[in-house]
Amino acid sequence: MLKNRRSRLEPFFEDNRLEAILFTNLANIRFLCGFSGSDGVLLLTRDKAWFLCDSRYTAQAAGEVREAEIREFSAKYEAVCSLIADNSIRRFGIEAAHMLVSDFRQLSERLAGCELVGIGAALDTIRSRKDPGEIEALGLVARLASDSLMAVLPALAPGVKESAVALELEIEMRRRGADARAFEFIVASGERGAMPHGRASDKVLRSGELVTIDFGAVIDGYHSDETVTVAIGSPCAQGREIHDIVRQAHDRAIASVKPGISCRDLDAVARNFIRDNGYESFFGHGLGHGVGLEIHEKPVISPRSEAVVEEGMVFTIEPGIYVPGFGGVRIEDTVAVTADGCVILTHAPKNLIQL
Repeated sequence: MLKNRRSRLEPFFEDNRLEAILFTNLANIRFLCGFSGSDGVLLLTRDKAWFLCDSRYTAQAAGEVREAEIREFSAKYEAVCSLIADNSIRRFGIEAAHMLVSDFRQLSERLAGCELVGIGAALDTIRSRKDPGEIEALGLVARLASDSLMAVLPALAPGVKESAVALELEIEMRRRGADARAFEFIVASGERGAMPHGRASDKVLRSGELVTIDFGAVIDGYHSDETVTVAIGSPCAQGREIHDIVRQAHDRAIASVKPGISCRDLDAVARNFIRDNGYESFFGHGLGHGVGLEIHEKPVISPRSEAVVEEGMVFTIEPGIYVPGFGGVRIEDTVAVTADGCVILTHAPKNLIQL
């Protein structure tokens, strides 16, 4: 499996004439060697691999790291530079999108005779296509999160604080086996629903309001991401209208997912439907993003994206309408791309639930 994953690096070696690549992004490190801790670096050539960590993680690395020589350091970049010098590496790539300027300067000063080639976020595309084991893991955590939400929804009622909803949802996920929440949950009711990132506050839910809940869990490093918008009692006509438009935009986009469609065109399926129904200026963010070892990964589904949908990609479809002074609706599922379409990994109903 790791051999297949590392083979995705070949274009970077070839196009940049690299002898090695130094990885500092922990998600990429985990993908390429299995290490799940919070500090370490991975150096890869075409045929060799070294994982470097300090004494806090040596035992953990021995149990997790595969197909790489483990080396313990007391000074990270001093050890990296020694390793590069010992192997006569003269030109290597760095994750420019993830490295601190101070660390880059350290490397540059210590390795004056080497060429450091900055590779931007393009390196993160090695995780864009998931293997079957990853899709299984993403399906497992998505099911847990969806079931957790359905378990706590009956508790939503007038007078309940948004923050209490978020807390109960996190506790339920933990009860069911989640390692952590995937991000700080969004619970935005009434007028606060017009904020796409309206994190849970002390505002209380009121009868007739829409409530947007954006939530996710983590199991073994893999994340879920899902959003529902529910009603406390009976919503007004505009609330119903907006929910119906967003639901249809969501459904049309999911029906359009298939290998070969551009991410830009996929975004346009939902965006144009919202535009044609008079709410173009109230949908400002992209349609979706990749999900995996990080909550936001490649590809990006937006009007500016240059990516093309490929089999094995896992990403969200999350159109929304946000009307200042009124509120908003977002509906989100996570899908895995198949040979001729997609499967939906998230499971909470997306019809307008009235509580």
